[in-house]
Amino acid sequence: MTVLGTRALNRATLARQLLLDRSDLPVLDAVAHVGGLQAQEPQEPFAGLWSRLRAFDPAVLSDLLVGRSVVRTHLMRRTVHLLTAADALAWRSRHDAMLLQRVLGVYRRELDGVDLAELAAAARAVLADGEPRTMSEIARALAERWPAPGTRALGEVVVAALVPVAQLPPRGLWRTKAGARYLPFPAWLGREVDPLPPDASDPVGQVLVRRYLAAFGPAASADLRAWCGLAGLPAAVAAVRGELVAFRDERGRELLDLPDAPRPDPDTPAPVRFLPAFDNAVLGYQDRGRIIDDAHRGLSVAATRFVLVDGRVSATWTVTDDTVAVTPLRPLSRAERAAVTEEGAGLASFLSEGDGDRVRIDALSG
Repeated sequence: MTVLGTRALNRATLARQLLLDRSDLPVLDAVAHVGGLQAQEPQEPFAGLWSRLRAFDPAVLSDLLVGRSVVRTHLMRRTVHLLTAADALAWRSRHDAMLLQRVLGVYRRELDGVDLAELAAAARAVLADGEPRTMSEIARALAERWPAPGTRALGEVVVAALVPVAQLPPRGLWRTKAGARYLPFPAWLGREVDPLPPDASDPVGQVLVRRYLAAFGPAASADLRAWCGLAGLPAAVAAVRGELVAFRDERGRELLDLPDAPRPDPDTPAPVRFLPAFDNAVLGYQDRGRIIDDAHRGLSVAATRFVLVDGRVSATWTVTDDTVAVTPLRPLSRAERAAVTEEGAGLASFLSEGDGDRVRIDALSG
């Protein structure tokens, strides 16, 4: 079985994630291609798409949110993702058990003794008038009947697990700050989520396997689980295995992939790219060694924004006083610093809507 080295896996990830060459895909198609963008920080998907698409216009993404073609909702790993409405409706039921399990992992004691089916029905009744509500408003309405758990536990279990809800605009619109208000999918997207099939065929699981490999492969089953949070996909992997090709990584793990998906030459040049916080190009793997050193792995779950140099996490970035400030994690060559400055200037101009292109490279971190 062919062994794929770290650099080969890196270049495959960059190609699948539209980070090796910016894509001309329409914004909606790009959101679908990458399987959604993690979006608990509402402005981060704009930077993520700017790094992936040529001539990205943030107004287009805002229009898709207002037009209900994309939606902000809890899904993979119980985190807020920006997904196409079609994917959210198709995938949600398959994630229900995981979402509830993860909420109960935090609030099991508070919710002990609460009939969750009754709680879900009551929450739907509260939301049935079509009036958008914050999580606190939903929880306070339910706390009259269930005072013991507290409003935080009630709100979290409803909006993240029991009732498929969308976070409504203006939250998530370009350069807009707004709190999270919720409506159930039928009220916002026009229909209920797709139900699970009555048998154990798991067609959604099979779709998730194919879609994950298209956006992240070659990858191991453990990487797939790390992306979506679902543990019960072995049957789906087994069902589609005949369509796939297999490799091994340098650790000996089996990696699966779509036969015709891009696997560029490991020596393919990789341009500098700026990634937003919580980007799935980093988080979408159990073994993140293809893109980030183990020494920096902890930064990936700390809302840190990364700079890829030669395809790997090599610096972090922030914005201060309309200046993109870059902090290297390793020494950068003169050519690398020039490339980081050039790409950072483009990002600064994008984020400021053309008002400035200032970039500062600070001293080496640590």
